[in-house]
Amino acid sequence: MDIFLDALPALGQAWGLILQPIVFGYLVVGVMMGLAIGVFPGLGGIAGLSLLLPFMFGMDPILGLALMIGMVAVVPTSDTFASVLMGIPGSSASQATVLDGFPMAKRGQAARALSAAFASSLFGGLVGAAFLTVFILVARPVVLLFKSPELLMISIFGLSMVGILAGRVAIKGIVAAGLGMLIGTIGEGPFNGELRMSSYDFPYLTDGLKLVIVGLGIFAVPEIVALLRKDRAISDTPALGGGWIEGIKDWWANKWLSMRCSIIGVIVGVIPGLGGSVVDWIAYGHAVQSTPDKSNFGKGEIRGVVAPESSNNAKEGGGLVPTLLFGIPGSGSMAIFIGALALLGSGIDVGPSLLENNLDFTYSIVWLLALANVVGTVMCILLSGQIARLTNIRFALLAPFIFMIISFAAFQSGQNLMDLVALFAIGFLGLLMRRFDWSRPAFLIGFVLSNPVENYSNNANQIAGIKFRSGFEAGMSYIASPIVIILLIITVVSVVVGLRQAKNIMAEGDVPSGGKRAPLMFLLAMIAFLAFALINVGSIPDYAATDRVFPCFVGAVTMLGALILLVQMMRRPESDALFADRERNGEVRAYGLWQTLAWFAGLLLLTSLTGFILALAVFLISFMRLRAGMGWAFSLIYAACGILFMMFMAWLLNRDFPPGLLQSTFDLPWPFT
Repeated sequence: MDIFLDALPALGQAWGLILQPIVFGYLVVGVMMGLAIGVFPGLGGIAGLSLLLPFMFGMDPILGLALMIGMVAVVPTSDTFASVLMGIPGSSASQATVLDGFPMAKRGQAARALSAAFASSLFGGLVGAAFLTVFILVARPVVLLFKSPELLMISIFGLSMVGILAGRVAIKGIVAAGLGMLIGTIGEGPFNGELRMSSYDFPYLTDGLKLVIVGLGIFAVPEIVALLRKDRAISDTPALGGGWIEGIKDWWANKWLSMRCSIIGVIVGVIPGLGGSVVDWIAYGHAVQSTPDKSNFGKGEIRGVVAPESSNNAKEGGGLVPTLLFGIPGSGSMAIFIGALALLGSGIDVGPSLLENNLDFTYSIVWLLALANVVGTVMCILLSGQIARLTNIRFALLAPFIFMIISFAAFQSGQNLMDLVALFAIGFLGLLMRRFDWSRPAFLIGFVLSNPVENYSNNANQIAGIKFRSGFEAGMSYIASPIVIILLIITVVSVVVGLRQAKNIMAEGDVPSGGKRAPLMFLLAMIAFLAFALINVGSIPDYAATDRVFPCFVGAVTMLGALILLVQMMRRPESDALFADRERNGEVRAYGLWQTLAWFAGLLLLTSLTGFILALAVFLISFMRLRAGMGWAFSLIYAACGILFMMFMAWLLNRDFPPGLLQSTFDLPWPFT
């Protein structure tokens, strides 16, 4: 009790610091910047905070803090626009929202989905701030209890969501997750630097694939292609309707689900390294588990929007706990947050000294976080009516702009043409998984958790070996702590319940069954890749065995599952759910698959020859003229606006564009090189 009484003066001083007009003004500016960043798919809080770094030098600490917190708090709210309206994850923390938010938008319920999401985000943000208030005082000993075995069990619990999101054929979800984990191991091994499924002759893959590329490729590209082939608006309903109040009522009806998922968000956010990439899937899986009628998930179930949106905002409050208490960033955005605090030049360092010497400053962060969530939600609601009308615009007019944005997001870190190649390749894989009813969420969970599971399992194994050499009791107390046992029980229950309920869940919607040939060829291609992966990692020498153990184990389990599927396909009739094929549903499509993919392949090829900016200009003009059927004036203005927007974003983020062969021949100025 004394610890709370000692904190009361600091709580009051914190309010005095932030309730100044100039501080509130900086907070609003940060919220507006976060709103603008979050609306564009793939950018997220890391890009947003990177924009602010040059302005942090010498800024008044409380003003700089207001600017940063305003941006960090609103991005998980504003990225909902892309997830719901376009079926494109606004960031890694809004991937699960796509599964039910986008189907609602296609039914003309965008307003309802958005208002439910914003209400959930606001509640989750406030819960995160409230928990942060208490955690700052009492969480330090709790966080220190999480060692490698506990972190490994948390990661395995995240993988248990595969059982819930697997779809009608559970083993397809397991194979999809295994494939994601294998792709996550591409590059240099984390322990000895041995190459896995890559080569120094092809250096791009030595660093592995980036999450932003895999996330956008597996979700965004397939949806863009699918909507383009239909050649109509995202929503079939011409008006948004009066769904704003209904969405808030939906949140209120599911307030206890929102509370539980907010707590999940806080807990996962507290654990460094997990963060937004997995928290929404855990919350979504909990929503599925706790719903009696699971048949609507994947088709527009409002609980599938409330759950992840509650958790991903609460996660920001949880992520600040290890950041402020230990100086350990809970996510990529928190890492930049620590760097920005150092730039303020105020002598304020994160860690125990922050709580000891600057408790009022610490609680200013808490109150700013709560206030930013309120301001951000209000602004999102005010702008939603206009932004949601994007769903009523013919998609051929939106697609080039959206693809331009996700292409920029894909290569913003590497600034490499191969980023676009990887985006296209993963997008093609996502398109096939969508067609044949393979769980893309399961694949993405596997990819996200690949590195944490490998690192935690290796660390736990090495430390456990040392403990067991000093005594059996010491070893068992390390690997079987109370936290591990509790998490193990929860995980087993999750897997059992998930597998029993898998037949009620449509991973990719209601996909009809078709002929055997196409689904079988896709499975055989997957088996060929698994065989290549196993042969490749099996060739790693014994002195670097730690780099081959994990991919060998994952590859063997995944190959076993794929072979079981192959046997089942050979024995079962074409009407079985194993042979799901979206191309067999009789849906009218104005354009063919290869005809649509050719546009994006053409942009990629032209970029390799002329560089991105010149290729983009040709792509936008040609697409508007030939594919969208617009006049020359509209096409030229559209292309000019797109190019200017790209140049502005590159200038803000201090980025170049991928050059082509033309730049190696001629010395062209920026932005052509």
